[in-house]
Amino acid sequence: MAAAMYRRSALTSAMHVDLITLYLLAIGTLLASSAMTLWECRVHPKRSRELRILATGYATLAIGCAVAAWRRDLPGVLGSALSNLIIVSGYLLILHGVAVLNGRKHVRTSAGVLVLLALAWAIAGVGGQDLMWMYLSAIPIAVACGLTARELARCDGGLKRLQSLHIAMLVSGGHAVFYAYRACVLPWLTTLFGHRFLMAMSEITMYEGVLYSVVLPMTLLRLVREETHGQLLQESQTDYLTGLGNRRWFFEEGARIIRSSSGAERPVSLLAIDLDHFKKINDRYGHETGDRVLKSFADIARSVLGRDAILARIGGEEFAVLLPEYDGLRAKEAGEAVVKSFGETITLGGNGAGVQATVSIGLAQSGSEASSLGDLLGAADQALYRAKSLGGNRLELAHATASSAAA
Repeated sequence: MAAAMYRRSALTSAMHVDLITLYLLAIGTLLASSAMTLWECRVHPKRSRELRILATGYATLAIGCAVAAWRRDLPGVLGSALSNLIIVSGYLLILHGVAVLNGRKHVRTSAGVLVLLALAWAIAGVGGQDLMWMYLSAIPIAVACGLTARELARCDGGLKRLQSLHIAMLVSGGHAVFYAYRACVLPWLTTLFGHRFLMAMSEITMYEGVLYSVVLPMTLLRLVREETHGQLLQESQTDYLTGLGNRRWFFEEGARIIRSSSGAERPVSLLAIDLDHFKKINDRYGHETGDRVLKSFADIARSVLGRDAILARIGGEEFAVLLPEYDGLRAKEAGEAVVKSFGETITLGGNGAGVQATVSIGLAQSGSEASSLGDLLGAADQALYRAKSLGGNRLELAHATASSAAA
């Protein structure tokens, strides 16, 4: 019996981890996260500023944990106040780094939080040291983490679609809720369950802190990596001159839309577009002016056709537009609006001369005669050649489309 009790006691002692060990574990994970984040600056130069701020935040948290582990060796309230101020500074740096991702700053908010925290410690003094350390010092941490989660929620553009963003929001928000609980609920529970419960919560706080120091930095690194990957993918699908989709993107996206539309029996129309006499424009005004004309057309087409149009530059002066859920009549009106708007536009050339260019458009609609993207583009190309042979600056319908429009 005595031997069994001794083994149980030894096992309990082996499983118990004191606070100093947990502090050391937190310091090690934070320093590792800081080093990894700094290393990523070389791979993601566009986000190097944000990554450096975050790395500084993790390192500051590590310094704060080191001071906290030996805070009682410093005189009076100095150790506790100093470690709390350093730790909160680390959280505020993380908030600032996340805010810079969105092009915003939290400098004034951070300064205000630190000033108020320093005043609170000065007022508390030695007599209120335990109350401040155990409960009230958690309030600024909860505020900083809550603001960080809010900044992550306000991310827009490509970041908003990334799964890692939602994980980072959950981690930071959960950390904020945990420290809000420590400040508001734990004092009441401690009066009910005593000092032993408070010590158990202190260990749980350290375990949760170690988890935070691993998960949040890794998630933010993944967020930056996914953003960079998305930007590279978009660049590979974008025409460098006009900012429209390129040929590869058009055929990939177009094939997907044709497949989904054929199953649901929804109409899809395609416009094959070619600038009239573009070689003469280049020969007469130069390639710089020709590039300006192409950009001008891209801007007009994007403005007239709207965001739902799958618009791409598939050749030198050749463009293609896929219009999901456009019947022949609606697509004809949209194409003629492009012809009219561009024909009335004067593009300013590099030498100051005004250039007025026109386009020819061929229109085809999906159906039994054009069931694939290749068939649809071929039918639209034939209509385009007919439009150019008739003098250009016009839209012509493919035969099947013309028949359906007449009907």
